[in-house]
Amino acid sequence: MALSPEIIEKINNSFKAQSMMRTMGAELSQLDTGLVTLTSAIPESCKQQHGFGHAALTFGLGDSAAGYAALSVMPVEAEVLTSEMKINLLAPAAGDRIEARGRVVKPGRRLVIVQSDVFAITDDQEVHIAIMTGTMVPIMPK
Repeated sequence: MALSPEIIEKINNSFKAQSMMRTMGAELSQLDTGLVTLTSAIPESCKQQHGFGHAALTFGLGDSAAGYAALSVMPVEAEVLTSEMKINLLAPAAGDRIEARGRVVKPGRRLVIVQSDVFAITDDQEVHIAIMTGTMVPIMPK
């Protein structure tokens, strides 16, 4: 099912309002029903002591990709908040950029189960650096 123009506008506006995503240099590169991809170069300000992208960058991108995937299956008036998120770091974030692919596993009225796969990318080579699984809680206006 295609996203409505209202949901697309809502997600784009919400993404633009996130100062953390601006700090990370993140871009919204894919938006579809239940699927969102965020990409970012690895800013100098987001590297750890060995020169790899910090795990906080990996987590932040994966969490936001999953959150926006959840928001894409909600009614236009709803919001979502992360209730819990587990991350398995598989490899260092070494590459030119990071890509987080969030998806909805199971939508619901009270809980939305989500996953993100995060990759470090150099040219056309992808390294799977993290798997994330979490729960988003829909927030409906009163």
